[in-house]
Amino acid sequence: MTIRVLHVASELYPLLKTGGLADVTAALPAALIEQGADARLLLPGFAPVAAGLADLRPVARLSRTFGAPEATLELGRLPENGLPVYMIRADAFYARPGNPYLDAEHVPYGDNAQRFALLGWTAAQLARHLDPEWAPRIVQAHDWHAGLAPAYLRADAHERGLGPGAAPARSVFTIHNLAYQGVFPAQQFASLALPADYFDMHGIEFYGQLSFLKAGLYFADKITTVSPTYAREIQTVAQGGGLEALLRGRAHDLVGILNGVDYTVWNPATDETIATRYSATRMSGKLRCKAVLQARLALAPRHDAPLFGVVSRLTEQKGLDLLLAALPEILARGGQVAVLGTGDPSLEQGFARAARQHPDAVAVELGFDESLAHAIVAGADVIAVPSRFEPCGLTQLYALAYGALPLVHRVGGLADTVVDASLENLADGVATGFVFERFEPDALTAAIRRAFALYARTRDWRDTRRHAMEQDFGWSASAQRYMALYRELD
Repeated sequence: MTIRVLHVASELYPLLKTGGLADVTAALPAALIEQGADARLLLPGFAPVAAGLADLRPVARLSRTFGAPEATLELGRLPENGLPVYMIRADAFYARPGNPYLDAEHVPYGDNAQRFALLGWTAAQLARHLDPEWAPRIVQAHDWHAGLAPAYLRADAHERGLGPGAAPARSVFTIHNLAYQGVFPAQQFASLALPADYFDMHGIEFYGQLSFLKAGLYFADKITTVSPTYAREIQTVAQGGGLEALLRGRAHDLVGILNGVDYTVWNPATDETIATRYSATRMSGKLRCKAVLQARLALAPRHDAPLFGVVSRLTEQKGLDLLLAALPEILARGGQVAVLGTGDPSLEQGFARAARQHPDAVAVELGFDESLAHAIVAGADVIAVPSRFEPCGLTQLYALAYGALPLVHRVGGLADTVVDASLENLADGVATGFVFERFEPDALTAAIRRAFALYARTRDWRDTRRHAMEQDFGWSASAQRYMALYRELD
């Protein structure tokens, strides 16, 4: 029997993207459909979503609105691939300009609990045939925004006197980043229409407040996260965010499934956004991409200078403070640095200051530009991803595909996807990048020195780059893992 699965999330590429979640929600359902699943997506009706979906039509009026004057469910499709997408139209909640989560002063909206409770509740209603023509057997909720979906499913089963396994749909909760927990004041619990006993340490309560993320972790039938190493790390005090005991207690229900790359978007052989297309067997185009990038960013036109790229949120989580401190090492050795991102003002100012002081060697673009992101990954020799912690990371996977060797800290998905260019790994032909163990300046500096040393050995660099580009992190294998998980539940 075909498995019907509903993915519940807040973002979808290319309609709305603030991070890697949008890339996953665009690619994973499509990969599952290729595996034989009947997959659909549920999103809040943010303005870019409402404007970008095709063939929207009403499905049902929602009987509970969590304070919005009215709310309806509509069904459309993503024009790029035809993926069926349900959208909650509640303009009072979602038709707001700018960031979907923050107001103009970059403060979280005061009604975020209600805005995203509506998302989780609607997912549970879809499992109850809110759409008479389609209902999921599996509801997969992504990150805290969808964290209440498993709670509403469980509450519905309890209300009808059913056991946990007899809910209208089984639930999977996926952690993309445990650091974002959807924490709200305890008094907002009353507005969520959940049973009173759900506000408990064995439930949604979290140190006297309520956490949507914890709700997902506690009430879901299965928990996934986006790499095997991160699944282990979040069970420790260091990376558990106060939830490590709950995660250890549910270790038998927790699995790490690596995110994949959508190679229809990220493939240098077909990418129309880059200066020249190239492949592992026809590499001349990469040198051309580097030259065009240097010209675009007003860097010195030096083909012999290793170019280090950064495409990232500029935050301490991403380790960019460590990289900023290491800039003198890169510049002293004759390297160049291209940075694209936005984030902490101190990091923005630090990189901008370096660009003013070294305009021929450091370029910084504050903000986000998808075409420039592709240009940097295509033109760079090295892509730096020195994250303090990293659930999966997609940037290093894009870098591998484009022959920009990743320089990464050995954590989470970075540890699972990049093989260090040590002497033995080079000899075995398995190296794909540069990995440092300790999150300390001297460890990063040593990895940078290894990158320069390998760059000076042209043949070894070329062989390593080719091996990196030959890696396959497509969604097929991950989709198969998810299908196996669904079958356990269905």
